[in-house]
Amino acid sequence: MIRIAIQAKGRLNESSLSLLNSVGMDIDTTKRKYLAKSPDFPLEVLYLRDDDIPQTVSSGAADIGIVGYNEVAERGFAVNVEQELCFGQCRVSLAIPKSETYTGPEYFNGRKIATSYPNILGKWLADNGINSEIHEIAGSVEIAPSIGVADGIFDIVSSGGTLAQNSLQEVETVLESQAVLISNPGISAANRAILEQLKFRFQSIIDAGGKKYLLMNIPTSAVDEAIRIIPAMRSPTVMPLALKGWSSLHSVVSGKDLWDKVDQLKKIGAEGILVLDLEKIIK
Repeated sequence: MIRIAIQAKGRLNESSLSLLNSVGMDIDTTKRKYLAKSPDFPLEVLYLRDDDIPQTVSSGAADIGIVGYNEVAERGFAVNVEQELCFGQCRVSLAIPKSETYTGPEYFNGRKIATSYPNILGKWLADNGINSEIHEIAGSVEIAPSIGVADGIFDIVSSGGTLAQNSLQEVETVLESQAVLISNPGISAANRAILEQLKFRFQSIIDAGGKKYLLMNIPTSAVDEAIRIIPAMRSPTVMPLALKGWSSLHSVVSGKDLWDKVDQLKKIGAEGILVLDLEKIIK
């Protein structure tokens, strides 16, 4: 049995549970429990505060965990980053009032910065030779400049909406973050085998992310050109249709390229194009 620690509530909770459920871990969320088990996989879920997850995994109280990389970097506990999970993307950045003119890192010399990430900030200040006062705050960091507590802030930024609401401008990105799967360095061989199964399943979801499955009818004479447009992961599937001179072509494309590819395919005669969402890709 392997134990995974995930966020009890907050921005990564729903995505973590969705990922587990999508790979066959039927976790009952109807009853709030400190510890929940999957009925059809040797896994139990431990619900914790996000900032407690790195220490819990490092100590061995949990074998693995899903947490933002920003927490791993800030806490500094001995854990292995096993996999980037491609959700919960954010950055940890410095911001100052919009009324101020930013002149570069030296702007922060002699100024006070409010943050919940003093270790990451302290390292950045040292690396850049900046002498600033770090004012550690547990929450509501963004209001610090407006109430006179600090001259700037160092905090998580996702869309930037919270900064705008508080008349702040982002001036330096120090750390890019996303949800990561971490493990205890001393994980047992038996649980390492279970972890590798989980990683394989997670990767199928990651690989499918943002991709679309295309099916279309196309003149056989245009198949080579279509393959150039949508080469797929290895090679598209091409099958002859009952109608002479026509073929059916199946391929996978990135969602961001979808409409450009469809326009190109239509120009060479493709028709009846079907676009399907992908749930998993097994490599």
